[in-house]
Amino acid sequence: MAKYSVAVDQGTTSTRFMIFDHSGGVVGIAQKEHEQIYPKPGWVEHNPMEIWQRTQEVIAEGLQTSKVDIKDIAAVGITNQRETTVVWEKATGKPVYNAIVWQDTRTDQIINEFGKEGGQDRFRAKVGLPLATYFSGPKVKWILDNVDGARAKAEKGELLFGNIDTWVIWNLTGGVHVTDVTNASRTMLMNLQTLDWDPEILGIMGIPRAMLPKICASSEVYGKVAAGPLAGIPVAGDLGDQQAALFGQACYTPGEAKNTYGTGCFMLLNTGTKPVPSTSGLLTTMGYKIGDQPAVYALEGSIAITGALVQWIRDNLGMIQKSSDIEDLAKTVDDNGGIYFVPAFSGLFAPYWKSDARGAIVGLTRYVNKGHIARAVLEATAFQTREVLDAMEKDSGVHLTALKVDGGMVFNELLMQFQADILNVPVIRPKVAETTALGAAYAAGLATGLWSNFDELRANWGKDKEWDPKMAAEKRDAEYADWKRAVTRTFDWVK
Repeated sequence: MAKYSVAVDQGTTSTRFMIFDHSGGVVGIAQKEHEQIYPKPGWVEHNPMEIWQRTQEVIAEGLQTSKVDIKDIAAVGITNQRETTVVWEKATGKPVYNAIVWQDTRTDQIINEFGKEGGQDRFRAKVGLPLATYFSGPKVKWILDNVDGARAKAEKGELLFGNIDTWVIWNLTGGVHVTDVTNASRTMLMNLQTLDWDPEILGIMGIPRAMLPKICASSEVYGKVAAGPLAGIPVAGDLGDQQAALFGQACYTPGEAKNTYGTGCFMLLNTGTKPVPSTSGLLTTMGYKIGDQPAVYALEGSIAITGALVQWIRDNLGMIQKSSDIEDLAKTVDDNGGIYFVPAFSGLFAPYWKSDARGAIVGLTRYVNKGHIARAVLEATAFQTREVLDAMEKDSGVHLTALKVDGGMVFNELLMQFQADILNVPVIRPKVAETTALGAAYAAGLATGLWSNFDELRANWGKDKEWDPKMAAEKRDAEYADWKRAVTRTFDWVK
């Protein structure tokens, strides 16, 4: 009888392999970073071959250090940075270009061109997304238009496209070309009603359908691992990272929400089996689909830069040695010294969708020191989350009574307390904070019988810590109003 479900969590800055037991406990883990490539301002790329190499390394290392017997593994789940776009040759498996990362803004002219007819919401009724540089479809078009010979090869059926989930599964299984509904819903090419590629949008974007993977459920057997230490194990779960976190946080009831604090910040609210259109700048997206059951939808607020801002302070400015040092530096002061840091490095995502915005620190005086900057960096994450929560309550009519949180930044006590203060609701961290990998492992284990239903998964969820709001209402309102003023200073920067 199988005892474990494993997950490959391929994120923006690193790849992680995790092994979970039946109670959702972590039995093994291995993680490796990969290179961030910045060829021009606003361009962000990854090397897909390096990502596949790291995937193989973490699988081998995680199995070796955990000493788990392969015979005891039920299935492999995949979760991934969404929207990051790979195009490769079907015959050789070689990418025709680097992966274009979700944060990349090079497609802004393509987006402006598409927006001339119907504006930013041209495709929203079908795909739930505004026109933005964030999504995969325009990135595919850019590759076909700019890489020598790519369009001709694509039209002959010689090229394949996928978000990173598809790339990893294709390599793991020796050629199974699939994606799941959650990843497909981030391409701007999938119709939310039919759960299939939309022929009209494919035509407008000039993307041959033959390149596209088959859209599957988030929990079903896609194939088996072809080689390596996991050979023969079913690959049976696939969810974009934020949907995987929703799943791992056991948000299976409409009205339940989670916020993941990673490179960016992503809040998702389960809205049930019908898509809820947004009028407040949120995305209507897929939550998950389990086997033959009806698909579950979500509203999402996406924030481009949160943890990435801490990395920027560390790597570009050298103000801290490691990311966790930000908390101690921020604690050297009592407040932000009157400054606000709006990290619009890739434009602004929800609820503004302004790709022409750029980052700004406002309110600087001679009084401000490194501690104030560190504090403003952390507060930026909390303020952006508040903007998304406000939009979510407006769209859904659901008033959240608490927020489940996960991801790397949730161990920052100062940030979590400030988050509770600025939202005026309790913030709750679960026992397993790496809920992204857990969600993928759950999906794979459900498809192969390791878990039989949602009740078993719900029973695994446990609270580790809760932060309750302590800030006076007057102070909260004043701080938030100043933040909103700061955000407006970043608009329309790029000509």
